[in-house]
Amino acid sequence: MAKTKVLVVDDSLTMRALISGALERIPQVEVVGVADGADEARSMVVQYNPDVMTLDIEMPGMSGLEYLAEIMEKRPMPVIMFSTRTEAGAEASVEALRLGAVDCFPKPKVALQSEFEAILGKLGKRIKTAKGAKPRATGAPKPVVASAPFDWNGHLVTMGGDAANTQLLFDVFGAFPANCPPTLVVQHLGNGLAETLVRKLDETVAPRVVLAQDGMAVEQGTIYFAPPGDAHLVVDSWPGGKLRLLPRDPVSGERPSISLLFASAAKAAGNAAIGVLLAPGGEDGATGLKALMSAGGYGIAPADLEGSGFTLSRNMAQQPVSTDAVAPTIIKLSGK
Repeated sequence: MAKTKVLVVDDSLTMRALISGALERIPQVEVVGVADGADEARSMVVQYNPDVMTLDIEMPGMSGLEYLAEIMEKRPMPVIMFSTRTEAGAEASVEALRLGAVDCFPKPKVALQSEFEAILGKLGKRIKTAKGAKPRATGAPKPVVASAPFDWNGHLVTMGGDAANTQLLFDVFGAFPANCPPTLVVQHLGNGLAETLVRKLDETVAPRVVLAQDGMAVEQGTIYFAPPGDAHLVVDSWPGGKLRLLPRDPVSGERPSISLLFASAAKAAGNAAIGVLLAPGGEDGATGLKALMSAGGYGIAPADLEGSGFTLSRNMAQQPVSTDAVAPTIIKLSGK
């Protein structure tokens, strides 16, 4: 198996050395070059044709965000960002994910190799899964909401993904009408990003977007995100259900769990449930989506591990759904 080729871009010589050293310890990963900024990185992209790039958000001159926007417009490729652990860093990280970065990792507080130990496992996994990703250009066409008024049919929408799907989340929810079907979301993100993502979405899209709280009524026109922490998000009944936050053990290594959310929707709503799995190939989500479809609900999931399009399934019936058609498909399934 060919190694995953990585280009490291950071204005700090120390950080370039630390990141490169950490990556070289990951099996089947090869650092093909290091660059101190956008100018040097452009030539190295042409020279080495890397599979994945790591990019510092806070670079002088052309910032990492500006260079990321350029990459996603001219040569979309998997990019993993590094950012500071600050409020401003969280804002920049969410913006990077919206632009198409596959993940954001916090920079170590102290420039020591030991500081990378805490993230090395997750970083290695993300590097390898990013290799097969097919990022969309920032300027790609967005779904268009039909001008006809939305008349909800009572279906409940549940959704799960991770940091790499953030751009698609903005596209999907940006195409939702203000009176969208009630939508419950588990999004696996780095520490400190969920609150910023929810606030940014609430400012950007037509429906109301909130962090879920235990006992909240599930209402039309609202998108509920599972809060990060020690509890799973589930719905207790349907119709007229309420949200519950359950402090149980992780499921498939995750808490909150996408699979547990889907399974609760299957039990509560049955054939009135819609499950949308955005993250391809992850351990969390697939089992719950199968349970939801077995209960008669609709499932939308990546057609393959490279994420090129989706498949809409119900029982044994399947049909392809393009990435740009995910939002219109959800609206069609949940409308009269």
